[in-house]
Amino acid sequence: MNEIFIKVKHASRKLALISDEQKNTVLNKVADAILKDKETLLTANALDLAKMEPSNPLYDRLQLTDSRLEGIASDMRHVAQLPSPLGHISNEHTLDNGLLLRRISVPFGVIGVIYEARPNVSFDVFSLCFKSGNACVLKGGKDADESNRAIVSLIHRVLEKEGIDPYVVQLLPATHEATAEMLNAVGYIDLCIPRGGKKLIAFVRDNARVPVIETGAGVVHAYFDKDGNLEMGQRIINNAKTRRVSVCNALDCLLVHKDRLADLPVLLKPMEGNVAFHQPNANENFDWDREWMSHDLSIKIVDSLDEALIHIQQHGSGHSECIITDNPDTAQRFRNEVDAACVYVNAPTSFTDGAQFGLGAEIGISTQKLGPRGPMALNEMTTYKWLIDGNGQVRA
Repeated sequence: MNEIFIKVKHASRKLALISDEQKNTVLNKVADAILKDKETLLTANALDLAKMEPSNPLYDRLQLTDSRLEGIASDMRHVAQLPSPLGHISNEHTLDNGLLLRRISVPFGVIGVIYEARPNVSFDVFSLCFKSGNACVLKGGKDADESNRAIVSLIHRVLEKEGIDPYVVQLLPATHEATAEMLNAVGYIDLCIPRGGKKLIAFVRDNARVPVIETGAGVVHAYFDKDGNLEMGQRIINNAKTRRVSVCNALDCLLVHKDRLADLPVLLKPMEGNVAFHQPNANENFDWDREWMSHDLSIKIVDSLDEALIHIQQHGSGHSECIITDNPDTAQRFRNEVDAACVYVNAPTSFTDGAQFGLGAEIGISTQKLGPRGPMALNEMTTYKWLIDGNGQVRA
């Protein structure tokens, strides 16, 4: 793999010579190509889908459709319209000795992304990395290999027509060996981002020799407070659970205040026959840490806000948490005490998404605290460096 990594590193340096206007042109032309070559992409995706049972929770993530491709193209055009995240000066001052200091945003260089059965990630990662001046190395899962190869081939055709080195985006083989090579590519990969389930993220974190940002795993809760609005709660809970059950912002566990136990059937009514409810006994050994990614929902009755907060602290993954309440003091306590990247009051966790936040596409949802947190979009694809201008000063 070293030959690939060397060429990607070289291509990343040449990105500095490409203007933001040129980048936007490329992104718009890739969006055009997505719509023009939809049948090619859907045919490749059908080969991947044929190898997976429709009952598999990953099937929905794997599937491309006409409408999803149109959405991907739209997101890419949106990224093209956003201002460049590069060259922003976040700190500027002159020292007493006359030295001028400026802290300016710059690309990381080469970003490696490891992901599972989500071919849309290939487009998202390319658009964000290219716009922010980063080259990217993609390591998709074998479940989506046909789709990913068709996607990267399409992007390469556009890049070559525009006279841009196609090594600014490269797809590695869908093998465990390729994953190991990426995680050990010190000097070539500046940042690695795993996007997938707990096992994938843990493996990357435990085995990488390059810097890692953790994203993806979401054990998501909604707490229906004693002062919650019943009609609002019903809509929020249903949307958080059933909009797309396989994504990381989908609801996994519903916490209900004991004073509203009688309202539980009403809260669950829109999901009846579609969602399997799991409400274990107090003495039952139950896995509260499970991220379902399916039409299943854990339910727990709690005695107080404090118990709800403790449960979220013990079993949440730091992704997205929600409270339904009309009590402003309770809402504020929830905001202050819940330790998660995204904390919702009277809104579903299904909004945790870079595009929904007005950020364009996203490269993932960061659940860690060091560095980016929450949806990682254009601004999160940059680091910074200090520029120091002098006039012959020397240090005593």
